[in-house]
Amino acid sequence: MEDTEDTTVSFSQGTRMLFYLMSPNETSFAEVDQVPLYVQQATPFFVGMILLEALLGWLRTGDLLIKINDGTTSLSAGMISQMPQLFVRSLEISSYVYVWNNFHILELPWDSAWTWWLAFLGVDFGFYWVHRCSHEINILWAAHQAHHSSEYYNLTTALRQSVTQQFTSWVFYLPMALIVPPSIFAVHIQFNLLYQFWIHTEVVKDLGPLEWILNTPSHHRVHHGRNRYCIDKNYGGTLIIWDRMFGTFVPEEDKVIYGLTHPINTFDILSVEFEYYVYLWRQFLSADGITHKLSVIFKGPGWMPGTPRLGDPDDLPEVTGKEVPHNPEWSTLLQTYVHVHFILVLVVYNNLFETEHMLSQATVLLITGYMLLTLTTLGYIMDQSPNAAVWEMSRCLLMLALHRFGYISSSVPLLALATEVFAVLSAIYWALQCFSKLVVKEKHY
Repeated sequence: MEDTEDTTVSFSQGTRMLFYLMSPNETSFAEVDQVPLYVQQATPFFVGMILLEALLGWLRTGDLLIKINDGTTSLSAGMISQMPQLFVRSLEISSYVYVWNNFHILELPWDSAWTWWLAFLGVDFGFYWVHRCSHEINILWAAHQAHHSSEYYNLTTALRQSVTQQFTSWVFYLPMALIVPPSIFAVHIQFNLLYQFWIHTEVVKDLGPLEWILNTPSHHRVHHGRNRYCIDKNYGGTLIIWDRMFGTFVPEEDKVIYGLTHPINTFDILSVEFEYYVYLWRQFLSADGITHKLSVIFKGPGWMPGTPRLGDPDDLPEVTGKEVPHNPEWSTLLQTYVHVHFILVLVVYNNLFETEHMLSQATVLLITGYMLLTLTTLGYIMDQSPNAAVWEMSRCLLMLALHRFGYISSSVPLLALATEVFAVLSAIYWALQCFSKLVVKEKHY
């Protein structure tokens, strides 16, 4: 979707759209290109709610609820998941428009409240099946597992999205394209995603009667659990009625332990996004016969020869309730360093989305590559990888070069100077780290 006019949302709209509290009158458009980029414009509202959650957590328990390593990894995944839109229109939107233009059988009025509410239900119903299939089909789980890889449950976890899931999710919404105009779909596909942001919290406990209809933090906490009673439950997006109808609902009972049944124990964003594909490929190669090979791809993640389609629940690791999330010790100074560099790349990210229509594709590709490198090397630092020093030194030098040639420069001269000085000092620090490791290695030999 491209902006053809001023489609900036107001503060009121930005707040309300996170809770799906937008009316048909203010969110009905004749053309897809008129639909605001709600998800991209939600960034400051995401940040505001994350800070509010951290404050409430600190006031209640003395804990901010967010760990820098885990939160940074989640935010990095969210950034990466949006990067393909710098080059191509959302596959969900483009495929929908294609089917509408060539095959629609009925044209519901775009300015009707009835159309708006039908699309609301249609998108949420489609999401239920996208989500359910992403848990029950191994090749789809390879994409979706990134969202479940955090062992914490807070608002940053909501942003831990998969970069590859959109390449399959589009199929589930195509039946709507036979009757619902693309502009209405483009609104609801964004609102459905935005609504799911605020339910990733432990701050909100119970919403009373709303728990019967809406997907709530309590219901979604269950979905993120690795307790046996939580597995493959509560797939809803905005509504929980689909789970109640199709037998996949379970209420929150025992203490929920979050994350994957087999934790990945890494903050490397490339591993978070793609490591399961490597595992799946190895399983495929080692499987005997074409039947077993296809079963590895199209049956559940827990399937093994001789088990049901979704695997045997008794094979799942036992959850005791005493599990401790992966959170290795690292210095406060290094945590501050990662935090500052992440904020700097986040500024670059936001600026790129605001100005990409004025930049050449080569420039966009260069800056995108720099952001990917930054998020990857910060993951190496948080993992305390032995190769972190050389990668981070190289990245800081690249950062300095891009800043010097104006690709990521700040509009405020003083900040621009401070950024360059910080990049130089960072490069020197990591160069010294590389040198010290070489000295130690030579003494060892």
